[in-house]
Amino acid sequence: MSLQQEVMSALKEAMKSKNQTALTALRAVKSAILLAQTESGAKEELTEEQELKILQKQVKQRRDSAAVYLEQGREDLAEPELAEAKVIEQFLPEALSEEEIEKVVVATIGQIGAEGMKDMGKVMGIVSKELAGQADGKTISTIVRQKLA
Repeated sequence: MSLQQEVMSALKEAMKSKNQTALTALRAVKSAILLAQTESGAKEELTEEQELKILQKQVKQRRDSAAVYLEQGREDLAEPELAEAKVIEQFLPEALSEEEIEKVVVATIGQIGAEGMKDMGKVMGIVSKELAGQADGKTISTIVRQKLA
């Protein structure tokens, strides 16, 4: 079952159960997927990698918004954002721990013979592609910086 079909079935369930948080989050995901499909011009299906990027972007947007709200002392606005992020996360593959990410980063550095910060872009590109959907870019970047410093 494609991600779009999974989102649609979850959307129907949310409508039946009258879960407004899930409805809002899933409608945003559905909208983002449809936008991405029409952007390419063709009516072809999105690849799994593209779908994962869309989901990650949706989760990141909500977390960033929640962080801003919490910074301003607006817990009432941050809570729905975090709840929506949790709903969207259920469609993402399980995230890797920092130790697992670190193993991939160390292996990649050894594989390409990276030496220092000048090779960070190469390492980031390879690791980001390999861990697509399983780790966010900020975490990968932090670990790569530590290992190349």
